Amino acid sequence: MEKIDKIGFIGLGIMGKPMAKNLLKAGKSLVVFDVVDSALSEVVAAGAERGTSPAAVAAAAPLVLTMLPNSPHVREVVCGKDGILSSARPGQILVDMSSIAPLVSRELCALLEAKGADMLDAPVSGGQEKAENGTLAIMVGGKEEIYGKVKDVLDLMGKSNYVAGIGAGQIAKLVNQTLVGINIAAVAEGMSLARKAGVDPEKVFNAVRGGLAGSQCLEDKAPRMFEGRYNPGFRINLHIKDLSNVQETSRALHLSMPLVAQVMEMMQNLAADGHETLDHGALGLFYEKLNNISLKK
Repeated sequence: MEKIDKIGFIGLGIMGKPMAKNLLKAGKSLVVFDVVDSALSEVVAAGAERGTSPAAVAAAAPLVLTMLPNSPHVREVVCGKDGILSSARPGQILVDMSSIAPLVSRELCALLEAKGADMLDAPVSGGQEKAENGTLAIMVGGKEEIYGKVKDVLDLMGKSNYVAGIGAGQIAKLVNQTLVGINIAAVAEGMSLARKAGVDPEKVFNAVRGGLAGSQCLEDKAPRMFEGRYNPGFRINLHIKDLSNVQETSRALHLSMPLVAQVMEMMQNLAADGHETLDHGALGLFYEKLNNISLKK
């Protein structure tokens, strides 16, 4: 592989922008691209080089990171006009940090490997706050030896963990989003029981948080429900996208996941009420509406 003296970064949205900035703060040389010029200009102003297309970014950097909304966007950036594939060369590495369908990761990896390049799928968990703090959980699939070449770069944005072959990072992310969505719904449901029974939910929260019911979701989301504070965070529309990928994958595996279906219905209900850009902790609002209660203090 070429020496990694420059890193490409494509996708400077709510997650990608702070991730790229953390690489700059660590002293890395970046060439960046995004279709939104304001986001691109902001990261260029922070010290990155402006790229003109995904192909131009790949031509300039032996390691390219992508952070994009969903499978079609990643496929377009890799395979489309002026895509990464047109500049891919032996030894080059693409690390896709988007949350997409595992089968798409495997499809794109095969196309890149045909040109001598390598690919890892490395989706993240933690939302905007942890992207900004550089404390994301990064789940990596692909060849372990390729992960070893880029681990130090990934760990500038959070804590990376190798899972297995290509697509395994995405599977880990789907498991993560399954657990998170169900856990938040359980927090809202439990706190609704407390409120309806006439017991202060915040006092119940303090009583149970140190036991087996304690979790990061409980710690992060219950206080939001008590304060009605639903700024993202991680948006409901993005969690809907991830649960769609969970359901697509589970159908392909003939796997029954009834709790995912229930949480998806709750989130779709919130989206229909115009709440799709709120934090996924706004599942609390679903239970408030369902039970005609308020979880706020």
